[in-house]
Amino acid sequence: MSGAVDARLAELGLTLPAVVPPLASYQPAVRSGVYVYTSGQLPMVDGKLSMVGKVGAEVTADEAKDLARTCALNALAAVKSVIGDLDRVERVVKVVGFVASAPDFTGQPGVVNGASELLGEVLGERGVHARSAVGVAVLPLDAPVEVEIQIELRAG
Repeated sequence: MSGAVDARLAELGLTLPAVVPPLASYQPAVRSGVYVYTSGQLPMVDGKLSMVGKVGAEVTADEAKDLARTCALNALAAVKSVIGDLDRVERVVKVVGFVASAPDFTGQPGVVNGASELLGEVLGERGVHARSAVGVAVLPLDAPVEVEIQIELRAG
């Protein structure tokens, strides 16, 4: 651990996981100028999905919210792999959350709050962002949730 963000993670009892290896032909995160874009991050823990299925059917909204937190933690790990130190984050610009939803499930924003809240807890005001929460029919590996983030870096 090196900086204030790492210290905050420790204070929260969180550890950044190893970066989830790509499932196909892409990079987990890419830097372009002062921005870092992550690929969609699944709720992988120790190399496997912690749950599968549709939110509102096999997975509850509360379970999915926790999974979205895991996705955001995986996204921060991907960002750190590109920039080296999360203290370089100026702000989270955008979060996009995808929720594999049962046909009658409409609580996607509450699920994606799991990711948004984690980013706020870890980064404070720098974690406040614009966001989309989208219901979809299915996600890779039958994951219930997928989250991607866009980060702006501090100058210098």
